[in-house]
Amino acid sequence: MADIKYYDVILKPVVTEKSMELMGEKKYTFLVHTEATKSQIKEAVEKMFAGTKVKSVNTMNNEGKRRRVRGTMQFGKTAKTKKAVVQLTEESADIEIFEGL
Repeated sequence: MADIKYYDVILKPVVTEKSMELMGEKKYTFLVHTEATKSQIKEAVEKMFAGTKVKSVNTMNNEGKRRRVRGTMQFGKTAKTKKAVVQLTEESADIEIFEGL
């Protein structure tokens, strides 16, 4: 497995209606590195966002979708992705990148 630093684990936040509703329960959704483990994701969130304490991490792997190459009958695939839903503890501070949304 590749040596992944904590600042390479979280790629970007996922902003959807469902993820916005989960923020009320202190659950935040991120797109993460495909080889990142739950413990690495927990460490990255706690280091990157001051005052946060992670209670649990749920991950899901998404296979790439099949796409047709333009103008031909050949097929390819988009990249694989991995999402993580991070549950913070009750006394934990909120993540400030989601404040204005």
